[in-house]
Amino acid sequence: MAQSKIFIGNRALGYVSNHIPLVTRYIQRRKENLIVTCVGRAFHTYGCSHFTLLTVSGAHPADISCLAADTYHVYTASENNIYAWRRGTELKHTYTGHESPVHIIFPFGPHLLSVDEDSNIKVWDIKSEDSILELNFSNNVFKITTLLHPNTYMNKILLGSEQGQLQLWNIKTVKMIYTFKGWGSPVTAMEQAPALDVVAIGLANGKIILHNIKCDKTLFEFMQDWGLVTSITFRSDGYPIMVTGSLSGHIVLWNLEERKVESQILNAHFATVTGLKCLPNEPLLLSSSPDNSLKLWIFDLADGAGRLLRIREGHAEPPTFIRFYGNDGNNILTAGGDSSLRIFSTVTETFNKSLGRASFNRKASKKKGRCTNDNLIMPPITEIATEITREKDWNNIAATHLGLATVTTWSYDKLKMGDMKLLPEKFQRNLNVTATSLCLTHCGNFVIIGYNTGHIERFNIQSGLHRASYGSESGAHKGPVKGVIVDLLNQIVMTAGRDAFLKFWHFKPTKDQNPKQTIELEEPVEFIRTHQESSLVAVALEDFSVILVDLDTRRIIRQFQGHTGRLTDASFNPDSRWLITSSMDCTIRTWDIPSSHLVDVFQVTDACISLHFSPTGEFLATAHVCNLGIYLWSNRTLYSHVSLRALPTDAAIPMMNLPGAFTEKDAETVQNEDTVEEEEEYTSPEQLADDLVTMSSLANSRWQNLLNIDIVKKRNKPKEALKAPEAAPFFLPTIPSLNIQFDLSNATSTEDNSRLLTHPDFQSLTSFGKVLQSSVETNDFHEAIKMLKSLGPSSIDLEIQSLSMSTTSSVIIMLQFMKLIRHMMESKKDFELAQSYLALFLKTHGKMITEEDQLRKYLSQLQDIQLENWLILREKLFYGLSVVQHLKKM
Repeated sequence: MAQSKIFIGNRALGYVSNHIPLVTRYIQRRKENLIVTCVGRAFHTYGCSHFTLLTVSGAHPADISCLAADTYHVYTASENNIYAWRRGTELKHTYTGHESPVHIIFPFGPHLLSVDEDSNIKVWDIKSEDSILELNFSNNVFKITTLLHPNTYMNKILLGSEQGQLQLWNIKTVKMIYTFKGWGSPVTAMEQAPALDVVAIGLANGKIILHNIKCDKTLFEFMQDWGLVTSITFRSDGYPIMVTGSLSGHIVLWNLEERKVESQILNAHFATVTGLKCLPNEPLLLSSSPDNSLKLWIFDLADGAGRLLRIREGHAEPPTFIRFYGNDGNNILTAGGDSSLRIFSTVTETFNKSLGRASFNRKASKKKGRCTNDNLIMPPITEIATEITREKDWNNIAATHLGLATVTTWSYDKLKMGDMKLLPEKFQRNLNVTATSLCLTHCGNFVIIGYNTGHIERFNIQSGLHRASYGSESGAHKGPVKGVIVDLLNQIVMTAGRDAFLKFWHFKPTKDQNPKQTIELEEPVEFIRTHQESSLVAVALEDFSVILVDLDTRRIIRQFQGHTGRLTDASFNPDSRWLITSSMDCTIRTWDIPSSHLVDVFQVTDACISLHFSPTGEFLATAHVCNLGIYLWSNRTLYSHVSLRALPTDAAIPMMNLPGAFTEKDAETVQNEDTVEEEEEYTSPEQLADDLVTMSSLANSRWQNLLNIDIVKKRNKPKEALKAPEAAPFFLPTIPSLNIQFDLSNATSTEDNSRLLTHPDFQSLTSFGKVLQSSVETNDFHEAIKMLKSLGPSSIDLEIQSLSMSTTSSVIIMLQFMKLIRHMMESKKDFELAQSYLALFLKTHGKMITEEDQLRKYLSQLQDIQLENWLILREKLFYGLSVVQHLKKM
């Protein structure tokens, strides 16, 4: 499967729960209750003690439709199939046979009951995976909505229907025992009460019925003011309390003895309370909701009411803007459509934090409580700017909001929204003004804001006081300001507008209110992004192209074209060699800035609306349309060799799945994971082209010192001659004295006075000389060149000096060496080696060459081939230098 060259899916952050109710399991070995929540195609397992994420399951082929659990397994249903998991990650069983999607599963001893959307019930043997029984119902007559096993009722199940009726069935004998007429409203929830024979039944009209199924008698009923009953649970720690959930996110506690409301937890969730579970024999209540949160409540207040003990939550609405915070790449600051600002850790889920929701009046909002319809909640955040320099001193985050001119400030250190709100006095009565862009200065003191009216204002973020305005009273731009940037030294302010102008201002506005320089573009600007260290600014245009501007020289230096949809975000990698852009065409592209080429592109199912590269270069974080999570993509170039080449314009774009929230590989039947394609290792040929001259790959020290080898040897020569140590006997005798002295009188001298007489006709050649002599007939010099390359400078010098030692064949050997040099020059390889060897050869044997006619005549041939190679090399060098000088002047 084709995929990105640079990025590979790592994992998803920010998922906690969805509309599927939570389930709990008690693990005897751990002495702890485990909580299982659904997050789409996977499920999470949390420990109840500290709310730590223990395991993440493998990805299912489709979204999970229901959950169930017993002592041994977690059961999930996806489309028509059912899966049984051990330890939260190991797939043990798969049950297939349903013709419609399954929406209810219920473990029943050694069996598993499942109900599909056509109201067909199947009973499975858990171990053998066989279907042992099937019951068929008609949706028009009895559409099954809930299922329950009453305590002490052997082999019996109670079914609730959308028509309002209930039926009690014996699974073993396959007989219906009794039919309950119902209460004229669909059954939405059922739960076994602590008393035998009593079942709590929740209806769509808001009624909760406490019914004795043994004698078919209603004991009493409650009426929930917020409509449909979504879930029911009972406390089992000695208090007669029933807990119900509602569509509005409220939780109600009912006193069964006094038959009245004991207390309420208003606005417990921002969305429907779909899952409620009281832990056995503990004053603890678990709740889950589609608002992507899981909460643990404890009943320890004086009036018996509950308070929030622990929470694990993510964004209730898809993120709109994400940025890595700090320089370590461990935290991601995200703004969501729910007007909240959150911090997600790339290290562990336990470090996730919330800065709260943006409110017009934070203190009044806290007193009023959490509510989705709260008029005090501000519109969603559209853009954030951060600076870590003064995070301990005052607010260091600024945020713009959809349709508002007010800019809010936040404190990362205190994890809360600040009391300071930035709004110029001239805009306080103008409701049509909107803040469209902003930036924080590197010193952390000022925030500069651009508005849809073209105005640009500067505030002190510590005091909230207005400090300066840029441009005339009518505005700095004609139209919305789409981007504001300040350099590191607070000297230049760059602004971009929808009027297709880039303007550069003095940080301290001048009296004439005119920009320092203006660049007119061909298209209006969408947004701008900067890389502070390199002073590069990426400007996204409305024609789907991106241009790069150098903030120091204030010139356009690059232009990238290729997207076919509106650009949504862009980010530089840490060393500013890549620019990563996203667009509504669902592609994410990587541009190589030095070569100005597209080097990587991949496509995703949902368009990326915000992205940012980690300061450490480890991850690319992305947020996508209609997705609650933040997705991390690993940078493969950090741990493997990746050859990046320019992609052609008609190259196929690979489709990649968004990373899942899983960290381990599971069974192939339920996991569809992108695999890393091994890239073929590129080996460069010895010669790129016949008309080029190739250098060797040897180190400079192997050939550069050949001409000065005599100077090097003289410099390295020891000042005093080395003396050989006297040979000592194996057992050293000693001389009798106060100090230990060895008797060396019998030691033999190492001087050898004998002389070896050699016959004058006997000639000895070095190993290199023998190889040259063997090439006289074949003219094959590959072995000789290979030997020269393996030698050091001193050894090469010795071999070349030894060419004239032979009294009979020295001329032939030297002629072969000259032929070797010519062979190297004609092959146009190892240019510098051939020049060094030839220079040393001429320096050593120059006198002999002039005396021998055969060598002198051959030298002229060497001169011609050398000149030819040098002309080729000089032409290429001068051409490259000319191009570089031309680019420097641009």
